Amino acid sequence: MTNQAQAEKISAGQGFIAALDQSGGSTPKALGLYGIESDGYANDAEMFDLIHGMRARIAEAPAFTGDKVVGAILFEMTMDREIAGKPTPTYMWEEKGVVPFLKVDKGLADEENGCQVMKPMPELDTLCERAAAKGVFGTKMRSVISAANEAGIRAVVSQQFMVGEQIIGHGLMPIIEPEVTISIADKSEAEDILLAELTSALDALPADQQVMLKLTLPNTANHYKPLVDHPRVMKVVALSGGYSREDANAKLAENTGMIASFSRALTEGLSAQQSDAEFNDTIASSIDSIYQASVAG
Repeated sequence: MTNQAQAEKISAGQGFIAALDQSGGSTPKALGLYGIESDGYANDAEMFDLIHGMRARIAEAPAFTGDKVVGAILFEMTMDREIAGKPTPTYMWEEKGVVPFLKVDKGLADEENGCQVMKPMPELDTLCERAAAKGVFGTKMRSVISAANEAGIRAVVSQQFMVGEQIIGHGLMPIIEPEVTISIADKSEAEDILLAELTSALDALPADQQVMLKLTLPNTANHYKPLVDHPRVMKVVALSGGYSREDANAKLAENTGMIASFSRALTEGLSAQQSDAEFNDTIASSIDSIYQASVAG
């Protein structure tokens, strides 16, 4: 796999990044929305088999191609499994033209100053080495901001960029994701602080380095446009954050240069009980609507 070709696909390609990286904690909810309740599996192994089946069904859908889906974020188990007889990252890139990314964080630490940094990742170097060997282009890691607290937001951004530097050292592109909770009363103020902290961290990067950013859709359209235009940023992608697909698409279309990286909003309406034709029609409609919102700006 050619990293340069993948980099060009992400930086210049038209489309969005599918987030297929539900972790162990969020998998039961994702399966529930897919029509498989907790009594539908006996243990974690069966649960992960079922969620991989859902992800494979999405990836194998005729509409899921690099024409509209430029990238896909994978869970570690997904990276290590196969789709249609090929390793998932290989299938994504060689069969679909979709650039593979990997979720690398291990969850969130307890809240401090209204924010949650990431738990320690002592095996990150080993995971990055495995990912690079499997043809993964980049990584994603999530922190959470639940208050407009400067100290908390600064800690989140500082950790993200420190870990991002470690990831860059393995030849991978880090997606830095400091998610702002959409329901907080001081969301706009938190976004102001976050913009300042991200700009400062980006300005400090060496001239030959870039990162990607995954951000909550802002209250004010084009609030993050300075980051879209920053020379150290390959791409700014948006998370749906709990918004419905319709609302997320409408907000995304107002933000020039941002593209989607939706998870729940992508899978909205899909069901294990659907026939292949119904499933493929539903995911095609979802992909088209998110694509249109991603290119509207």
